[in-house]
This record gives sequence, structure tokens and C-alpha cells, in this order.
Amino acid sequence: MIFCFIFEIFGVLMLNYLYYHTMSWKAFLSIGICLCCSISCGRVDEHLSSNPLNVSTTTKTTYSTNHKLKTILSEDGDIIDCVDIYKQPAFNHPALSNHIIQMTPTKVLRMNETMMKEKVDDTKTKHTAKTITSQLWQRSGSCPKGTIPIRRIQNKFTDDDAYGRKKPSSELKMKVTTLDNTTNSLTNHSVSEVFTEGYSYSGAKVDMKVWTPFVEKEDEYSTSRVVVLNGGAYDFELVETGWAVNPSVYNDHETRLYGYWTADGSRTTGCFDLTCPGFVQVSHEIALGAAIYPISNPGLPYQITVHIHKDPETHNWWVNYGETIDIGYWPGELFVLLKYQGIMVKWGGEVYSTRVKTVHPHTATAMGNGQTPPAMFDNCGTMTRMRVERNSGPLMMPGWTEVAVDEWSCYDIMYIVDYVSDPIFFYGGPGRSVFCP
Repeated sequence: MIFCFIFEIFGVLMLNYLYYHTMSWKAFLSIGICLCCSISCGRVDEHLSSNPLNVSTTTKTTYSTNHKLKTILSEDGDIIDCVDIYKQPAFNHPALSNHIIQMTPTKVLRMNETMMKEKVDDTKTKHTAKTITSQLWQRSGSCPKGTIPIRRIQNKFTDDDAYGRKKPSSELKMKVTTLDNTTNSLTNHSVSEVFTEGYSYSGAKVDMKVWTPFVEKEDEYSTSRVVVLNGGAYDFELVETGWAVNPSVYNDHETRLYGYWTADGSRTTGCFDLTCPGFVQVSHEIALGAAIYPISNPGLPYQITVHIHKDPETHNWWVNYGETIDIGYWPGELFVLLKYQGIMVKWGGEVYSTRVKTVHPHTATAMGNGQTPPAMFDNCGTMTRMRVERNSGPLMMPGWTEVAVDEWSCYDIMYIVDYVSDPIFFYGGPGRSVFCP
């Protein structure tokens, strides 16, 4: 309490100095409000709503320099801070102020627990790739146990309240409370994906090849991901993970491992990685938002294995990487419906641009690696071993699947189910072309 009092006095003196020397009264008032909201010394102010979904999670990733035990400069220019696991930014979220970290999932799903069709040597697919879990920053150092690696946000993004959050649909004319007609994507989003529904889902998993698609403009992105969701058409709750090329978040065109969540269709909640409070990380090995290394080349494919699953006891949604690394989780306290179950699972590619679907010329941002399937199969976006969990049961193949494509002439799909031991999903395209003007 003494520290809080001293800090408040210091803040008032600084504000008075700035007010009389350099700042307008509006700026002074804004900073004063920010300090009043942020200086709570570990307690949540009484005026905050008891429902965490009513609180906008726009606070950017913040942590004290005293909590950084080590800093690593990656060869790609990223700065990775090794932050005390108990001082991570997730606990800035009002719903997590008293949250106790879950270090490991209650239920450990092993590879040999996967329910799948029998494979014999003469029916194994030829579409294989080397599975990787490495990231580029790891070539420059590692974070010690008891810390978590956090990719530092550049200063130019810290004043943007919407930074790290997807842009919501502009079609919010009415609140919809069912998932009817949501297999196709929202405004400014173009997808090529496989989906399944009809059960209570507690997890999803996939192997996906890693590429670096061309992204034309800085406010556009291309992702390949697995998604578990629940809720309405425009106020949905979801968790997703995969890889992304997203200049607006990462300030470059590298392929990066990411996680994303929202509790209201990205209107006021949710973000990529740890760019806002929410995701609780436990791994000291993997940094969400860091570049994946190496990346596939024609004839030399690499893939990542990602798995999202809900803990049956804590209701936390865990992210597993490479079948061996539990990165962390989105706490169940962040959600209302998804806390209990998902009702749809999706796998596939997504392109965000204001120049998709009805606008010409179409964006040249690519999906997958920019090649339209079949593209000699190995040389395009590829997903295999698509699995789901039902009611926290063992992993299994989805019993029923369907495809959803927004723009066949721009981003195509080929889903092979018959005469193979395990379904294979090819997707992608170049965006703007002769067939997609």
C-alpha cells in the first residue's frame, strides 16, 4: 500500500509537469484516466463489471522491466523477453486477477490414443513432410525455466486499441444467436476450409504444411489454422491456432506461429498471441507470434502439428505444439458458451482483405503458398490427420465433414476422402489472376 501511495504521488507530479509544459488538457485528462484505471496494485476496481465479457480487453501486453529475466535478439530482428511466468500479462485481464496457473493439462492425450482407420504399408499416403517445432529466435538463445518467452511489441502499435484483434464483420445489423449460414466467412474474409458440426467438441488437431504466402498490403493477412467455435453468427466465441503472415500485427512478412481468441466476434474482445491479456503461457520453449523455422520449399516440405483441447476439469482451452509441447491455454473464464463446449470445428485457410468477394480488382494476397490445388499436390496448402475430440474423449476422425469455399476462382480446394486411409485436404490460390480479376 505504501508503494501504491508513493507511485500515485509520483504520477500526479509527472502529470502536472506534462500538463503545464507540453500537453493539452485533453491529453492530460486521458493520461489521468489511464493511471486511475491501471494503478490498482493487484486488485480489480469495484466499478469494473462483474461479467468479464463486458470489459474490453484492449490493454496491450505490458510487463515491468523488473520481470524480464533475460532478453534475446533474434536474427530476424524480433526481441524476445523472458518474463517471470507469474508476472505475465494475462493477469492484467479483470477476469483473471485471482487466476491460479495450471502448469499441465489434467488429461494428457498421447499419440497412441488416437482413434483412426488401420494403416497398412501399401496404403500409406505419399504426402509426407517433416514435422518441426523449431522457431527462428531459438537459434539466438533460450529462456530459462520459470519464465515464458514473449515477443516484444513495437512502440508504434502500443497506442492502437484495436491492435492484435481481427476486424469484426461490418454486417452487424442484428444479433444472431445460431450458427446458421456461418460455414462461409464474414465480410472481408475469404476462406477455403473443411468443417464439421453436430456434436459437442472439446478439441481439434491437424498437421499442416508451413509456407510463406505473398501478402500484398500491410493491412491484409493470410492464415492456415484449426478453429473451435460456439455462439452466434456475428457474436461467436472461438479459439484457433496455426500459422500466419500478418504484417499488421507482426510488422513483416514472415510465417509465424499464432493463437487467437475472441468472446464476441472480435468486436471488443480477443487478440493474436499475447498482444492483449487472456492467454496464459506455461512453456519456456515456444513464443507465440515468433517466426517458424524452417519453411517449406517445393520438394522439401515441412509441417507443424497443432492441437487445441479443453481440459475436462478446469475448462481451460490448451494449445499443444508438435504433440510434445503444451504452450499454454485460454482460461475458461474468458468465455460463456465455449467454456463448456464447441459446436463446430474448422480446418483451412483464410485471407483477410477489403478487396475480396465483391471488390475489383481482387487482392493478390495468396492462400496456402499461392498455388491452386492440385498443383502437384505437395506444392500447395496441405492438411492431414484432421482429428476431433468429443466430450473430452479420445481423438478421432470427424464422422461428417463438408467444405466451404467463398471464392472458388481465387482460392480453391481439393478434399480427398475416398480410397485413402486418411483424408487429405489441399487448398489455396494466388488471389488476383486471370480467373480472379
